[in-house]
Order: sequence, then structure tokens, then C-alpha cells
Amino acid sequence: MSDKIAPFSQFVIKVHSRCDLACDHCYVYKKADQTWRARPRVISDATVRQAAGRIAEHARSHALEKVHLVLHGGEPLLAGPARLGRILSILRSTLAPISALDIRIHTNGILLDQRFCDLFVEHDVSVGVSLDGDRQANDLHRRYADGRSSYDQVVRAVQLLRRRPELYGGILCTIDLDNDPVAVYRALLPLDPPRIDFLLPHATWDSPPERLESQPTAYADWLLSIFRCWEADGRPVGIRIFESIIRTTLGLSSLTEAIGLEPSTLVVIETDGAYEQVDSLKVAYEGAPETGMDVFRHNLDAVARHPGVITRQTGLAGLSQTCRECAVVKSCGGGLYPHRYRSGTGFANPSVYCADLYKLITEVQGTIKVHRHVLPERTLDELARGLGRDRDVQWLAASQRSVQRVLMTSVRNQEDARAGWDVLVGLESRAPEATRRVLAHPYIRVWAVLCVRGEAPARYLANIAAAAAVRARVEVELEVHVHGGAVYLPTVATFGPVQGDTATLTAAPDGVLINGREVVPRPARTMQSGGFEILLEDSDPYRDCHQWPAAPPLSDVQAVVWQTAFDAAWRLIEREYPRYAEGIRAGLSTVTVLAPAPSGREASSTARQAFGAVAAALPDDPATLALLLMHEFQHVKLGGVLDLFDLYDESDQRLFPAPWRDDPRPLEGLLQGTYAHLAVTDFWRVYEPDGERFLRWGRHTARAIEVLAESGSLTPLGYRFVARMREGVGPMLTETDLT
Repeated sequence: MSDKIAPFSQFVIKVHSRCDLACDHCYVYKKADQTWRARPRVISDATVRQAAGRIAEHARSHALEKVHLVLHGGEPLLAGPARLGRILSILRSTLAPISALDIRIHTNGILLDQRFCDLFVEHDVSVGVSLDGDRQANDLHRRYADGRSSYDQVVRAVQLLRRRPELYGGILCTIDLDNDPVAVYRALLPLDPPRIDFLLPHATWDSPPERLESQPTAYADWLLSIFRCWEADGRPVGIRIFESIIRTTLGLSSLTEAIGLEPSTLVVIETDGAYEQVDSLKVAYEGAPETGMDVFRHNLDAVARHPGVITRQTGLAGLSQTCRECAVVKSCGGGLYPHRYRSGTGFANPSVYCADLYKLITEVQGTIKVHRHVLPERTLDELARGLGRDRDVQWLAASQRSVQRVLMTSVRNQEDARAGWDVLVGLESRAPEATRRVLAHPYIRVWAVLCVRGEAPARYLANIAAAAAVRARVEVELEVHVHGGAVYLPTVATFGPVQGDTATLTAAPDGVLINGREVVPRPARTMQSGGFEILLEDSDPYRDCHQWPAAPPLSDVQAVVWQTAFDAAWRLIEREYPRYAEGIRAGLSTVTVLAPAPSGREASSTARQAFGAVAAALPDDPATLALLLMHEFQHVKLGGVLDLFDLYDESDQRLFPAPWRDDPRPLEGLLQGTYAHLAVTDFWRVYEPDGERFLRWGRHTARAIEVLAESGSLTPLGYRFVARMREGVGPMLTETDLT
């Protein structure tokens, strides 16, 4: 067996194994596994210290930047504030010197009071509360053993958290088909949760969920009723399952283990120190989560090599054949692992909720990917031929605005992002054009993707909001992010020097103050030619995302040189390549300055997340700049298409020959290169019709198109796209008898 493992980063620590409610849908007490009966009621300090030491050892060994801890039960608050305080102190003192900590606690809320809240503030703990809707909905299952309602106590706990928003993690709601979904949603909204988790009841093929035979997708229908309200309301709260479908549709990670193909990074530590796999496996059979290992005898690397853990980390390869062949597998991921269980075949099955997940995912994707982003057939065909008029590229730009909105919605619930989000929401109605111009800046999406991954500060959203406010001449005061000793407002200006990591920006119609004083701005640079104006980007903190390194800010003299070259290059494109000029004018918003490449090579690039931006080092002559702009904008267009449609099988890891390179390329790399070379071939066809470069690029492009067509990995739409690419290059080659 290989020594290489996927390290854990999420640790569920069972601090109390009993509960003060008797919920009849609980997977711990009411399902197949009953090992809780033999566990200690409360985890001991010695066990906590040993567990903390094991986690610290694992975090140090694998250089984990962040460790996620969840205190769980039973009901964890039964441990009491004194013992919980000791547990948190041990965990924080042991782990904080090694990794950043994200600590959460999941509770039914019955015992939550000011003492617990003060403790959780001290240790920076986020609190999630289980609540199934209004009183009637909640009382279906969440009752005391004597039948009494728990609703009033839970709502009281939630109200406590509303007054302590730094603690409020959200609400967990288990679905029951007997409850009206819209009524449940409307009952939870006034409680102002930062996020809601709607959870499918735990079930297996041996013990399937309750539903009528006439309603095979009843759980999907229940959730879709809420989704439609959520969409109509403007997504006023984060809902994890909907956000995860949207994110996986856009190629991002899921927010929940219930769907998605990301490998599991979670392990459970029981009150006796035993390591268990994902806790919900208790629904499958007696002993299903057990590993046979514990914190006293085994380190976490040993647990990571457990066959059950490895199976949950193999992504697509670990799914049943039915799942691997499914059209929505990239979003579904086979559903929650325990829900696949069936006696005799184990977990090598689709989810018992397979039909529900398929319907839910396809309808959500239909809303966010088709209804909003669908391209007319004529537009897709025109783009596939390598061209695209202004209206065709505008379709792509419109879809990118929706993609970016989804990403920013994922960011908005982070504490440092809320003030900026509120300002942007207000500006969208007061100053829509100014807000649109700022939000169209390509590197805002780059920041948003990094922020969702935890690799960029959420506070930068305030810089974006401030930029829109300055453009709209609206008064606002925001705590903004400082990067490299300066405050950057996208599309507007850079203010500096500024000390510290944050600064107070005050915008008024007559100017901007940073920390109460005037700071001379360096306005964003632009270039223009023939009424076409674009940004010359040399300052954005997220611009360094290209194949080549970004250049430092330009001097005024260098900016003039760029303007002169761009004017000549754009005039050449408009005069000789009008079929490309129209689309470029509609979609190119930014040219980013790159550092010169070594050995005199030309340097140019696009970044998949930065729609509308082309990056380049200034070449020696305007004709080369024109070629670089045409070439790179092809990548911009194709990136926009690939955000909307699957043109090839992304699981195909083979490498294919690229006629213009010595090394073989993955399928997307070959597709990108071939599509870009449609424009390169056309450039040389006009610029040097009888030259060697036209002949070489024409042959290379035609040959690469056939490699794509014969790959066997194109989707039906991909075959159509490549066929139109062939139509694009064919007439060029026929003119010179290259065919």
C-alpha cells in the first residue's frame, strides 16, 4: 500500500454521548448502530489532551494551514460550561500555535444560555442550532422523552445568538415531507440565520426514506419549492445545498459532504477516544463507522490508511458505474456516502435519494446555467468558428455577470464582507451603471474565487463597494483592505502609502479620505483608440494570476508608450480584421501589463477566472501586439463558453499531440490552443498571405482539429463545436490549396 495519504482537516469531537431530547429521527439513537450505549457519557480531559496531541501531530506533519473542529454529541452542552471550557482551552492551546482554528459546536439549543455564550465568545466558537421550522414542524420529531415540545427553548436559544451575531453559525433543519416546505422556509427566515442546512433524513436501501410510490422525487420537490422562493427573494440567506449545487456547477468545491466529488477529510473522535469514520454511517449497520483504532494507540496517518476512509477519498473512481455514467455526477458525487448502503453490495450503489438528487440538481442547474446563461444556437456556432459579433460576446459577458454574482453571494456571509455587501446592494438600485462598471472588472472574479477558497481576504469586498460608491459620487464610510501599503479601488484609483492591513475610507462627492486624511490617488490608467477605451491594468492586487509574472506599476512615460502601441495595434485590427474587432470591442475590458519574458520571447496570457482581460508584455511592434490581442481574446471567449457548457469529458487524463509543441497536451489545453490558433491563422492569412507562418499555422490548426474530433472524449455539443471550428479554418486553407 502506498504511504501517500490524504490528510484529515476536519475533526468531529464527541464531548457528550447522551442527549436531553428524544428525537425519533436521530441517527445516533434510533438507527442501526447502538454503540453509544457502551461509550462514556462525557469525554475525559485525558482523552481530550491525547486527541489534541494527535491532531497537532497530524497538522504539523502535513503543514495544515487550518484545522476545523466540531464539538458534537449527543448533546454537547450537557458537558456543562466548566468542562467545555477545559476542552476548548486544551484544544486551542495545543493547536493554535500550529494551524489556524475554525471551531464550531452543533447543539439542539435547549441548554444554551449567557454562560455558554460568554465561553464561546472567549474561544471564538461558532454555534449551529437544530430547528425544523415553526412549532408544528419542529414538534413532529424534536420532543422530550415525555412528549413535551422543545420549540420555545430552541427559539429562545436562537434569539440569544441573534444578539451575539459573532457566535451565530446557522440553523440545521431536517426535512420531513409532512411539513409545508415554504412554511418551514418562511418560519426560519425571520430568525436571521447566516446559513440554513436542509438535511435529507438518514436512510439506506435497507431502510429507505418514507415517501409515497406516486411521488418518487418527493424530497426534490420539497426542496425545489424552497429554491424557487429563495431565488425570487434574491437569496436572502445562505442555503448550503443550493449553494453547493451552484458552486459545483461552476467547477468550485461543494460546501457539504452530502454532494460533490471532493475527497472526505473528516474523522470522528468518540468520547472514549475511538476514531470513527463519518458519524452518519451509524445509519447503515451496527459498527459501520468503526475503525478499530483510537487516539491512545494510533496516530491519524494510520486512520487515513483505513480502507473505509480511503474509499471516501477516491472521488469519481469510488462510485458505482451508474453514478460514474450520470450526467450530474460532478455535482451529485453519488450523494452522502451512508445513503448508498445496501446489504450484500455495501456502498457500491447510487444514493437511496438518487432520483431526488438528479431532479434537484438538474432543475437548479437549469435555473442558474440554462435559463440565465443559454446561448442561441447561432451564437454558439459563430463563436465556435472562431469569430463572434458584439451581441455574441455580450451573451458571454452577461453569463459571466451571473457567475460572478454567485461567487460573491458565497462570500457575503463572511463577517468581514457584510458591510461591503450591504453597500453594494444599495448601490445596485441607486447607481446601477457605476456598480456594473466596477463589478465587470475581470480580477474581481479572481479575488472571489480565492476568497471562497480561504486564500484572499473577505474585506476586499469593501474596496469593491467603495469603488462603486466613488464612481457614483455617493457618500460612504467603509473599513477597506490594504494591500502592499496601498488601498486599491478596482477601475478607480490606488491610494497610498497607507499603514496597516485595513484603513477607514470615507468617500464623498468631492473626494476620498483615508483614515481621515487626504491621500493623493493614482488614477486607474486607460488606453483608447477610435472611441474604444479599456483599462491598462498595472496595480490590481489580484492581477498576478497569469502564466507570466505581472509587471510593477508603470511610469507615466511607459504608459504613453503603451498608449501609442495600442492605438496602432487597434487601428490595424479594425482595418484588416473587422470580423474580430467587433467581438473584441464588446468583451475586452482590460489589458494587464506583464513583465518581459526571458530570452526575448513574447509574453501574453489569459486567466480562466478573469473574463475580459488579456495580459501581455509590450512587444516590439504594433502588429505583434495586434496578434497577441486577437490570439488571447480567443482564450477569453472559449473560457466563457466552457463556463456554460461541457464540451469534453473532464475525467479523460490522456495527453494528445499538439502540432505546434514538442510536449503532448491535456484535452482542454489542446482545445484552447487550437481555438486560439484559428485567429493566429487568420492573422497571418491577411498579414502575410503567401508567407511561411500562414502555411505553418494553417496546417497545425487543421491537424489539431482532427486530433480533437478523433479523441473520443468530446460531448455531443463538443463534437458540434469542433465541427464548426473546422468550418472556420476550412475556407482559409482552401484559398491557398492547403487542404
